[in-house]
Amino acid sequence: MLLIDILLPGIVLGGMYALIALGLTLQYGVARVMNLAYGETLVVAALSAFALYMGTSLSPLLALFLAIPAAAGANWLLYRFMLLPLMRRSRDAGAREVDSILVTFGLLFVIQGIMLVMFGGQYYSYSYFSVPVVVLGSTLALNRIVALAFAAVIGIAVYLALTRTRIGTAMRALAVDANAARLVGIDVAALSGIAFAIGGGLVAGGGVLVSMFLTFNAAMGVVFTMKALVVVIMGGIGNVMGTLVAGLMLGIVETAVARLVDPGLTLAATYTLFLLVLLLRPSGLFGASAR
Repeated sequence: MLLIDILLPGIVLGGMYALIALGLTLQYGVARVMNLAYGETLVVAALSAFALYMGTSLSPLLALFLAIPAAAGANWLLYRFMLLPLMRRSRDAGAREVDSILVTFGLLFVIQGIMLVMFGGQYYSYSYFSVPVVVLGSTLALNRIVALAFAAVIGIAVYLALTRTRIGTAMRALAVDANAARLVGIDVAALSGIAFAIGGGLVAGGGVLVSMFLTFNAAMGVVFTMKALVVVIMGGIGNVMGTLVAGLMLGIVETAVARLVDPGLTLAATYTLFLLVLLLRPSGLFGASAR
């Protein structure tokens, strides 16, 4: 059935987009850092999973439990020793955002250059759980189903942590107003560092999962950064539920366009949907309405 053939792959792709964008929601929405090197973390995780699988036969699902804490630690160090001192010297919020953009823009090329030296510019992929499975009459590769399952578990865990725990409540307060959060005793710098670290861990987890079924190379980080930014803005900056819904929408729209029109128009469909949301809901699907 055509509808199922579009919906199932679209949900898988959208689930990956949602997981990847969830980390940027924390980094940009909570820590107030526009991290242009965000997608490079995903590429590093994907290439690392590939190298471990090909070199040692380590399952990507096991590599997931190595990549997430490693990336979280690296992102915390980046925030603590590079971004935080820089942001403290900035005059205002606008200057802080500009400074963070400039720093992470430079970091993008540093990481990308290292990956190009190590892996070259060729595309990589590997066969893992790539057996066909029939679901509701539609055929999907098992690796996509497994990736979606892990993405769903991680996404639900993050959502529950943000809505049911004290630290999650503090992060949501920080996303709304950093000055008000500071007035009620929240350590803004420390919590921002934690949010930035978790965001890095989430995108690394997404990188390992997408490496199981996508072809990738060392220069693809910018593509993932832009897709994540589109999802975050569409859903409403700092809104986790909005990010999840926008990611699923984007995945289904891209799959429908690729199946019904032309695969070469998926990027155009992405930005058409993005522009429509901005025109109709400038603050995002789940953002506060303009008054």
